Amino acid sequence: MRPKKTILCVDDNEQILSVRTFLLETRGYRVIAATNPHEALAIIENSLPSSIDLLLCDLIMPQMDGNELVRRAKQMLPMLPAMIVSGTVTAYDRAGRADAFLPKGACSPAEVLERVRILVARKRGPKKYSMSVPAMMHHGMAMPASLSA
Repeated sequence: MRPKKTILCVDDNEQILSVRTFLLETRGYRVIAATNPHEALAIIENSLPSSIDLLLCDLIMPQMDGNELVRRAKQMLPMLPAMIVSGTVTAYDRAGRADAFLPKGACSPAEVLERVRILVARKRGPKKYSMSVPAMMHHGMAMPASLSA
């Protein structure tokens, strides 16, 4: 059996966090839940490199928004894929630092799981892409830097 992929899940709404954690755990992911960005950054800082496979966070949180969390997380772990989810914002430009963004109205459990699967697979390297670059662009995903050169 393959080792479980670890997702750091951050949301200030504990109910949403527990639902998202349950959703991911039932699909075989290991979830580290954090209720605020500062807690998430401490977890990243104290983790071994490559022990976290994805940062999944809310966009709008008190003290620090998802963009700032992703920016700081990528300063510590530049290869860490990040996905921002928002229940209130529809415009992608509010989440420009993330590798993927799911806006309000597009956060079905199936969509969250599919984006997570793609981003976790992407961390392993470009040879294992499950989606072509045109398909990724069609789905609003950022083109990987390794393919844009």
